Amino acid sequence: MDIAYYMGQVPAYPTFPSVDALHAELAAVAAAHPELTRIRTIGTSRLGEPLRVLTVGDGPADALVIGGPHPNEPIGFRTITALVDLLCRDAGLRAALGYQWHFVACADPDGARLNEGWYGSPGDRRAYAERFYRPDLAEQVEWTFPLTVGDYRFERTLPETMALMRLMDEIEPSLVCSLHNGEHQGAFYYLNRDDAALARQLADLAAFEGLPSHHGEPEVPGSRLIAPSVYSTPAGADMGPAFGAGAGSADYAARFGALHLVAEVPLWTDARVADRTGTGIAYRHLVATTTAARREVFAMLETALHAVADDLTIRSPFRRSAEGTLQTFRTFAKHTEHAEGPALPDRPATVAEQYDHRQGVHLVRLRLLGAFLRMLDAEIAAGNPTPAIRTQRALLAEHFDRWVAEAEADTSGMQVEVRKPVAVQLGAILLAAQVGAA
Repeated sequence: MDIAYYMGQVPAYPTFPSVDALHAELAAVAAAHPELTRIRTIGTSRLGEPLRVLTVGDGPADALVIGGPHPNEPIGFRTITALVDLLCRDAGLRAALGYQWHFVACADPDGARLNEGWYGSPGDRRAYAERFYRPDLAEQVEWTFPLTVGDYRFERTLPETMALMRLMDEIEPSLVCSLHNGEHQGAFYYLNRDDAALARQLADLAAFEGLPSHHGEPEVPGSRLIAPSVYSTPAGADMGPAFGAGAGSADYAARFGALHLVAEVPLWTDARVADRTGTGIAYRHLVATTTAARREVFAMLETALHAVADDLTIRSPFRRSAEGTLQTFRTFAKHTEHAEGPALPDRPATVAEQYDHRQGVHLVRLRLLGAFLRMLDAEIAAGNPTPAIRTQRALLAEHFDRWVAEAEADTSGMQVEVRKPVAVQLGAILLAAQVGAA
């Protein structure tokens, strides 16, 4: 199969769709191809939003594609609309792949609606940070599958996750693809099988679109490489107890022997993420600088939270995100520092590592601070502008302005062309589909 040809069929997309616009697009495609498609409701979100699955084709095997399991990651919305359009138009592609395809285009519509303020301007770093929302792990669709490990049990499964479980129980998929995107990382992947041939093919996809692959630090400390930029899927048994979450979609897909692919693509691109040349900075110094910067952020926001704790009255999603994510980032930092340990390599850091560490600091700063500001704004909008809340709002806004400016200065050459990461995700699904049905 000529994967590059199908990647080249992805159209230009200037923006990401709202939840309503996404569902309207898919409904229009289904209406135009009633003999090939059907849409049905498989559950209801926490706020009462219908959760829809679009089914295409009638192949002997079943594939599930999950878009938006994290609501700040909308590239998968466009990947699904592009792939659905291809499958409906190309009978030869449907026959060659041999699947009945099931698309849950927006797995967390409640969270997605809280991000819609920046979907229309994906290249605006300030808009992204100001209007950013991401639930903590224990409220994420991707990480709330049931889990029992020794004495640890996670049973707070979300309605959205339950809907995905029921769908998998029904279709018994051979392939499950969970579509994610980062911010400034290069493209990388998680596989639940040590398939070296597939991993090498996945690693080559980004270059087809002129995007970098990720060669900085692994997203999850201690991740095992199958091929450059392709990692073995983290096990829920390890992640859940460490972070107070559940199992992942890969753990549930394993019940059916399914091939599980996580396709992580960048929202913004920069060639430095793939530059493995050395710098004049010692790797040990780089790690120490990043550790100190993270701790500074945590301490500042814990002080701010303590200052307003007695005045907070609304258990908003922004408050839950701010409080929970601060704790998760602290836990993650401890695991990272433990994994790095005292025996850090005595060598120069690469350009990719230096860039990745700096972007990691920007990510922690702006995600946390954006959530804190939205938490305080929710209190003020509800008529609770106490002196402590107003004081912290002003102080944090000053930090926010400075940190946004620093992030923008570090990425002044960034480029945004939505179709490129969409094409890479689409190519990854097609590659995995050839293996999953075998």
